Amino acid sequence: MGAGYRLETKWSWGCCLLSPLAFLMLWGSEIIGGKEAKPHSRPYMAYLDIQVGNKKNICGGFLVSKDFVLTAAHCNGDEIMVYLGAHNIRTKEKSQQVICAHRWMPHPKYNNKTFNNDIMLLKLLHRAKLNKWVKTIILPRDREGVEVGDECSVAGWGQTSTNNRLGSDTLQEVDMKVVPDAECQELTERYKSSTMLCAGDPEQRNKSSFQGDSGGPLVCEGTAQGIISFGHKNGTPPRVFTRVSTFIPWIQEMMRKLQP
Repeated sequence: MGAGYRLETKWSWGCCLLSPLAFLMLWGSEIIGGKEAKPHSRPYMAYLDIQVGNKKNICGGFLVSKDFVLTAAHCNGDEIMVYLGAHNIRTKEKSQQVICAHRWMPHPKYNNKTFNNDIMLLKLLHRAKLNKWVKTIILPRDREGVEVGDECSVAGWGQTSTNNRLGSDTLQEVDMKVVPDAECQELTERYKSSTMLCAGDPEQRNKSSFQGDSGGPLVCEGTAQGIISFGHKNGTPPRVFTRVSTFIPWIQEMMRKLQP
């Protein structure tokens, strides 16, 4: 899981200089064991084209207001281009809006070794135009919980397996059930239930998120309850997600600060 790099967190801003077609040179990637999503059925999804030095990486994200996108802090970079309204990332779809991330704020307590507080807010250079292809998603209330057994889903353009670097051009999706914290505590001692969620049935080894999906939302009953963070290197579940409800006060504060 991840974009394949780790950066120290810092306040960043700027205007992307990437070509709108620069993402065509990136590794493709997708959900493991899922299916192609119905085009534009997840209009909140964002595809992030990230420049890190002379390298490029990809992540997912999700639109939470006309000018803000949430993603994972480990999706940081020097320049970030945001693609909204996309289904097939290899084509120029009339639905797509390509907007530079003007400012981005990783959580100040993000730990790039434990992945704790793996959340980042992107301020777009200009507001997205909301329409049938581009919409926001609901965030949970402060400290709102999810229950073990809740049926959720993830989507992304992330890798299908350790052997498949190319993956699909189109948005993929897969259902992932919330599982007990103990499942992820067995996975890693880094797991912290107050800031993380555990999802993905270990018995369903072929259904999971993977590399390139990082930053996308774990959606439960229409609400973005988690952010794809990390997991087994081979992509098998369970996977660890940032618990969005823990960070609602921080998100609201940053949105106020980043407004003009």
